Amino acid sequence: MIPRFGVLGDIEARIDGEPLDLGHIRQRCVLAVLLVEANRVVPIESVVERVWGHDCPDRARHTLYSYVSRLRRRLRATQARLVRRSGGYLLETDTSVVDLHRFRDLAARGRRADDDHGAASHWTRSLDLWRGDAFATVDTPWFNTLREALHRERRQVELDLDELLLRRGEHTTLLPRLIERARIDPLDERSAGQLMLALYRNGRSADALAHYRSVRDRLADELGIDPSTDLQRLHQRILASSPALTVAPPTAPNPAPPPPPAPIPRQLPPAPPLFIGRARALSDLDHILASPREPGGACPIAVIGGAGGTGKTWLALRAAHRHADAFADGQLYVDLRGFAPEAPPVPPGDAVRGFLNALGVGSEAIGSDEAEQVALYRTVTTGKRLLIVLDNARDSAQVRPLLPGSTSCVVLVTSRRRLTGLVTAHGARSLSLDALDPREARALLSRRLGAAAAAEPDAVAALVEHCAGLPLALGIVAARAIARPDRPLAAMVAELREESGRLDALETDDHTAGVRAAFASSYRALNPATARVLDLLAHAPGPDIGVPAVAALTGLPPVRARTHLRALEAAHLVREHGTGRHRLHDLLRLHVTERDVDTARGTHTAPIEPALLRLVDFYLDLAHAADRRLSEVPSPRATGRTGGGDTPSGFRDAAAAIAWFETERACLRAAHVFATERGMSRSSWELALSLDTFHWRRGRLRERLDMLRATVAAGLPDEPAISAHAHRLLGRALVPLGEHSQALRHLRKALAASAAIDDEPGQARAHLLLARAWEQQGDHRQALAHAEQSLRVHRAYVGAYLRTHARRADPRVGVAALVAVGRYHARLGHIGLARGHCERALVGCRLYRFREGEADVRDSLSRLAEDAGAYPLALAHHDRALALRRTLLDTFGEADTLTGIGRVQRRLGRVRQARDAWSRALSLYRAQHRAGCAERLRALLASLGPEPPAQA
Repeated sequence: MIPRFGVLGDIEARIDGEPLDLGHIRQRCVLAVLLVEANRVVPIESVVERVWGHDCPDRARHTLYSYVSRLRRRLRATQARLVRRSGGYLLETDTSVVDLHRFRDLAARGRRADDDHGAASHWTRSLDLWRGDAFATVDTPWFNTLREALHRERRQVELDLDELLLRRGEHTTLLPRLIERARIDPLDERSAGQLMLALYRNGRSADALAHYRSVRDRLADELGIDPSTDLQRLHQRILASSPALTVAPPTAPNPAPPPPPAPIPRQLPPAPPLFIGRARALSDLDHILASPREPGGACPIAVIGGAGGTGKTWLALRAAHRHADAFADGQLYVDLRGFAPEAPPVPPGDAVRGFLNALGVGSEAIGSDEAEQVALYRTVTTGKRLLIVLDNARDSAQVRPLLPGSTSCVVLVTSRRRLTGLVTAHGARSLSLDALDPREARALLSRRLGAAAAAEPDAVAALVEHCAGLPLALGIVAARAIARPDRPLAAMVAELREESGRLDALETDDHTAGVRAAFASSYRALNPATARVLDLLAHAPGPDIGVPAVAALTGLPPVRARTHLRALEAAHLVREHGTGRHRLHDLLRLHVTERDVDTARGTHTAPIEPALLRLVDFYLDLAHAADRRLSEVPSPRATGRTGGGDTPSGFRDAAAAIAWFETERACLRAAHVFATERGMSRSSWELALSLDTFHWRRGRLRERLDMLRATVAAGLPDEPAISAHAHRLLGRALVPLGEHSQALRHLRKALAASAAIDDEPGQARAHLLLARAWEQQGDHRQALAHAEQSLRVHRAYVGAYLRTHARRADPRVGVAALVAVGRYHARLGHIGLARGHCERALVGCRLYRFREGEADVRDSLSRLAEDAGAYPLALAHHDRALALRRTLLDTFGEADTLTGIGRVQRRLGRVRQARDAWSRALSLYRAQHRAGCAERLRALLASLGPEPPAQA
């Protein structure tokens, strides 16, 4: 059954003239939103906002689902289908059964009609569809705005119809209606003119002149303006009883044939055969293309920006074809060739002349002056409902002459630049396209390749990775696979795996259509200084880079570095993500790094290596400064460097240091790989050393171990002290990961190396770490022996220091040894000895402000108190330890302390508090990839029984 939907009045649906029950008003509003956007997907968020407005309840989405379900049942017996699409809902129906779309269609037909009779018929039928105010009784901001816009559309049709009837001499019949309209809207000058003409033709010249004076006075009083030129001219003609105001005589019996109607251009290229993703951008374009036009407002313009190969044209054409039927006067399209590799950009004058010809303007009427051509173009487009697609624009100056002179038109522009001039001067909406996300890229390949993709899912995933989500690259890969169905996708993966040949594999038989050509044309458009910055960014280690690092890399002041970055962003060659972080697309990075010679300028690029060394020094400076803020026993640094740029002298606090490390982690790792591979042993060692405390505090144990292993394997500086320190750190990194034999091997090497150079502090630290290694194995006697040896060595060299002042002694090493001795005595059941050592250690920690040591000793004292049944005291020690670890941002130690707190809380019978502490500890263990600790904690949580339901 065919339904008839109405929104030009109450929201209703009828089948064979009988009303269909649509439910309460909110449910009908949902249907109204979908009717307005018939055959277009409306995002769920948009439906909620339009239906509830500012009074949106918390459960609006859940309520919407129930409304849609009910409406779907109501419409089941009709030919209208309400369906779910990705991110929203779609009402599939013939638009001719919706009075709103029928009204607009008839209004447009009236404007295109060849004769007055046809125009009057269409306009009269369109006005007959109105049953009252649109969306009667609905009061939300979106419906109110749309209602006003529709009222203006209806008023425009009424005025057009009345003007036609006046032209046909029906002034007597029209007079009552014109008088009523003038009463309702006394400031509408077009309506005032129609009434004056009708009064004059009905022999009421005095009334016509009086009405003019009334309108003139109200315009002056309320708006401070004079009547329009047209209204003043009509007034003068009435005063002069101009013959031009009389009704035109009947048409001669044999009139000359009317000129042929102007052609309706349909210039859009074919719609993309396959379109995946871009849901948000497409929704934004749908909104721009379908929104009601405000009279006197700006022409809607959307600028779709993105690097070459991101699918800008496909998106523009997809949106244009979805809305083509709404533009009754046609669609114009031009490829402006802004970045074409082998042709200059299209001059704006050429494009304007092409558009005028398409709109039916003969060449003889166009003239040769470009300014006059632009003016004629804007005159011709005024009042027309046109969709204009300007593809591949080079800059705003190329686009401005092609902007129409009417708000009834919509313009879509694609460009590799941002065209901020259109945004600032013309209110254009800017949409930026990046690479497809992995899910969308897989969907694209799967749709194109069908069964082949289903048979080799791992190969599809690898192709997506190597194409880095670039639609052009994905399209080339899909085309090659389709052309060779006998060739497995894995063979293409092998071809793309090697970076050196990846761009070769992404070429086509048309050398202007490959990935290289897409990037090369954008590269050539850069000025030499900005192109040099792009060269350096492509070689910089790490997935992204911050502005201070760019300044260090380029050797430029930060202000100039930012200027070049903005130019690269505007060209969509660099993307800013987060705050101040910049990234190149992986394939663009490959393209730039393979350019040993700049073919556009014919000159060799400047050496890259010195810039990269500056960048490594920059990272070293900041990593060392951040480590000094974190470490209570800061690592020594053999040399001081200045990385350049705006390297800060330090960090505000530990939190700032941690935040910097987290932000720069990947870049620091890449800088370490760069230094290690190039034999820069000292830089490699100092980077690993500066990151050690950060890795430990944040529980990044595997990352820490990998960096230290690579450093030692590549070769250390030829200094015994560094060798001892490196083996000590590597042994310490191996201990918590359970690699016991390897840990012992490196720690013994460290001990021997320290002994060989009479480094007693190094020996003390090595013994302390050997104690931890044996503790990890559960051998507390061996652990105690090494801890006591550490304490003895420490006391010996402290005594020597006091006698000879021969070397500087760090008392915190002795405090840490006291903590360890106390902990291992406790493990062996020597409670008195354990408590004595721990209490002396606590005094030392507080004396020397050794917060990390105090946290450790507090946890040990807590365990002693717990074993003695003094649970409140145990909890107090743990709470203090937790506070210290959080001050230090030590999430590794925090997880262990929370585990202890949970254990004490359970002994106190506080199951909820125990579960809370253990749940937080479990989250930390998982984040730190400490599988054994996490497994033990899951068992403890299970022992608490099921979690009670949340309180209502």
